[in-house]
Amino acid sequence: MNRRLAALLIAWLLLPVTALADERPAVVIIIDDMGDALHAGQRVRDLPGPVVCALLPHSPHAERLARECHADGKEVMLHQPMQAMNGADSGLGSVTLDMDQEQFKRQVEDNIASLPYVSALNNHMGSLLTQHPGHMGWLMDVLRRHERELVFVDSRTSPRTVAEQMAREADVPALRRDVFLDHEPDVASIRRQFLLLVDLARRHGSAVAIGHPYPETLAVLEEELPRLRDTYGLRLVSLRELLAERGDSATTPTALADGGD
Repeated sequence: MNRRLAALLIAWLLLPVTALADERPAVVIIIDDMGDALHAGQRVRDLPGPVVCALLPHSPHAERLARECHADGKEVMLHQPMQAMNGADSGLGSVTLDMDQEQFKRQVEDNIASLPYVSALNNHMGSLLTQHPGHMGWLMDVLRRHERELVFVDSRTSPRTVAEQMAREADVPALRRDVFLDHEPDVASIRRQFLLLVDLARRHGSAVAIGHPYPETLAVLEEELPRLRDTYGLRLVSLRELLAERGDSATTPTALADGGD
């Protein structure tokens, strides 16, 4: 064996495990509230990597953006409107506390059917409804029985949410939001939240963030996502990739701050 080959072999053997198996910490980034604005939605579509596209049902551009995001290799998520504590209008397709089981399930199923390529669901608003085990049990029954068994992500708009717990009890693949990127939609705050996401992923091995198609959020992500690997040592992954890596849908890191509706 010549010296150069021997040196290369030694260097390879000394590589850290992360370099060989790509065990860098993973992040999932979900962009909510898509569908009302076409240009903003297409900026999300064009972000590098498997950013998750969460679309409001029956919004003007939801179906088109679902097809475009899917064609770009991004997961399509139903951003399911749910009743909020503050009485705010949660929008078309909302589910509410006064619905019976049949009404509730029919509305969720109609919303799912309105979007092509749906593979997951998270809550839009919902600080009231996600506190109610009965309604969340109905939701999980719909997700579990769907032909593709949809993933559920608890947006955690209430510290008293039981949605993730009900998903796990129903054997629905589930994750939770760890960081809101743009609760304060200015560039400096969004960048701080992005760095918080980086830190959380490094400490726990993975983390899930939710943002919105605000110009400021998209500007930060357009700058930071291309640097995710080489600058921060992280991977951007899809929901199902993260679930597969966690194996038994292990609990995610503790959510930092629960956001409002």
